[in-house]
Amino acid sequence: MKKIAFILLTLFLMVQQIYSQTFEIKSPNKNIRLQVVVNGEISWSASLNENVIIKEARIGMNFSSGQDFGTNSQVKRHSIKEYSSIITPVIPHKDAVIKDEFVQLTLTFKGKYQLKFRAYNDGVAYQFADESTSDKNVMEEKMSLTFPEGARSFFPKENKMYSHNERLYLKKSLVEIASDEFCSLPVVFTTDNAKVLFTETALHDYPGMFVKGNGSTTMDAIHPKFVLEIDTKKKQDRHQTITKEADYIAKVSGSRDYPWRVFMISDDDRTFVESNLTFQLSKPLAIKNTEWIKPGKVAWDWYNANNIYGVDFKSGLNTATYKYYIDFASSNNIEYVILDEGWTKSTTKILDFNPDIDVPELIRYGKEKNVEIILWVLWKPLDANLVQILETYKSWGAKGIKVDFMQRNDQYMVNSYEKIAKECARLELLVDFHGSFKPSGLRRVYPNVVNYEGVKGSENNKFSKSITPEHNVTIPFIRMAAGPMDYTPGAMINRQDADFQINFERPMSLGTRAHQVAMYVVYEAPLQMLCDSPSIYYKEQETVNFISQIPTIWDETIVLHGAIGDYIAVARRKGSKWYIGAMTDWTSRKLELDLSFLKEGNFKMEVFRDGKNANRFAEDYKIDIIEVNKDSKITAEMSAGGGWAAIISIKDINK
Repeated sequence: MKKIAFILLTLFLMVQQIYSQTFEIKSPNKNIRLQVVVNGEISWSASLNENVIIKEARIGMNFSSGQDFGTNSQVKRHSIKEYSSIITPVIPHKDAVIKDEFVQLTLTFKGKYQLKFRAYNDGVAYQFADESTSDKNVMEEKMSLTFPEGARSFFPKENKMYSHNERLYLKKSLVEIASDEFCSLPVVFTTDNAKVLFTETALHDYPGMFVKGNGSTTMDAIHPKFVLEIDTKKKQDRHQTITKEADYIAKVSGSRDYPWRVFMISDDDRTFVESNLTFQLSKPLAIKNTEWIKPGKVAWDWYNANNIYGVDFKSGLNTATYKYYIDFASSNNIEYVILDEGWTKSTTKILDFNPDIDVPELIRYGKEKNVEIILWVLWKPLDANLVQILETYKSWGAKGIKVDFMQRNDQYMVNSYEKIAKECARLELLVDFHGSFKPSGLRRVYPNVVNYEGVKGSENNKFSKSITPEHNVTIPFIRMAAGPMDYTPGAMINRQDADFQINFERPMSLGTRAHQVAMYVVYEAPLQMLCDSPSIYYKEQETVNFISQIPTIWDETIVLHGAIGDYIAVARRKGSKWYIGAMTDWTSRKLELDLSFLKEGNFKMEVFRDGKNANRFAEDYKIDIIEVNKDSKITAEMSAGGGWAAIISIKDINK
């Protein structure tokens, strides 16, 4: 009997070897190697400089009818091609010119589907493509990622899929992550030799992905189910109770591409900040006229609870208060003011405004002052009457909307994002998705989508002590790798840890004033907030004068230093000027900044740095003006929770 079993096993292995096919591609610089094995199932692995980083990834898709992907798979043909082109983003949140260079392996399978793999210098990606024309349901998408022993993660743990996706990044060994623990994307995995940042892009008409643990070094993909019923009896303005879900994750029709699964791979943390992979793998621009899309800064009301003072009227949700915001914005070259929660007649009656706030008058007054108005709106009532609401706002003269409290990642919600973006593009309205999942490629298709939240940002200062300097130097490497983030910086009440107090009406930030100022260079956000009260900003005009010089879009980005959760220093160019932002965690640091990226000549550098007493009094800062050139090496000295920022004028200081 044992002899028969041995013979059968041998025959099975021989058959597997006969039908097993292996394919390999390397990145253009040859440092990353991706190997694909097809032996009925589909798996792949990736290495960096010959060190295995992703040990094995098993992938596939199961459907209600037709051919499953990755089951009894047989390759009909394959091709390997090199590609190189230039992408020029409409809204350059990082670089105005992106070199899109990669090697692509295309596998065409029996059963009318393809699988594309790409190897870039900064990572790999794969995408399934369905060539059939049938209607069917996606029952599940399979992806099991196995990392080498000892792998760890920066784990944005979720309690449920109905979520704002605003999380802290927990440092956890993969073997410590149980099967009932899961996280949203992006997520970073750490091996002995490199890190992997995993996320998705080109997400259209399909649910967003999460990954869960199982007590080993393997992580598995999961998705929210297709939503069949919502409890409409509960009178909730922003939250939903899902009462019935399908046993599938998506309905699909006809031939289509599925999302790109993106894996940035590097042994240098700076790569995750510099990488444009999620943009490169997005679908191309879908609108013709983009001249009207204007990024800029925003004077924002909700963080500071409309607390203005030193005026001869009662501040709050009223016309006089918002005219004060507009006057502040106008006098400081701030392009926008947001009317956040409270401007509508109620949170559900959003076609009419609060009787104390004359919205058309504010829009008229703003235009007179060269300041545009953006209107906050809840997703639920907007989704129920999208076209009429947006056309009404457009008729008033609003420039855009801030959509809040989506909280879902299922197929319907993903489609709703695109529906909103498309309709707003038709009406020439900007979109800021707040209460959202991470950017997933939509901003390239519809560049009027200028920002996403999906990040645990400064508004949490109002009710928690979770927004620490360590968190602030973690998110640029992880969340920001997916795209711009609506963190809402600019707090002027700054405290060291021992002095911090939670105050909803008068919030304060952890870390120094220079830490906040540096965010305007470090954090990517084409629509960037100034979160504090105009009354406070007037008293801190020197800080505002510095911030108001910093652009919100960039021509070039260079990361000078970076370690996830420890520190970061970024240099960005806009036109003929360079801007540098550096931030640290609770550890005081000195970072040497090499200015060799400058051209020949002498230049003026205006520096905003921690004051000598910032370790005790976080609002202490100093502004210096010095002369530098391309041979200069400047030391950015930062206090605990500190920062450092500079503006370099590309004009000879002697002229």
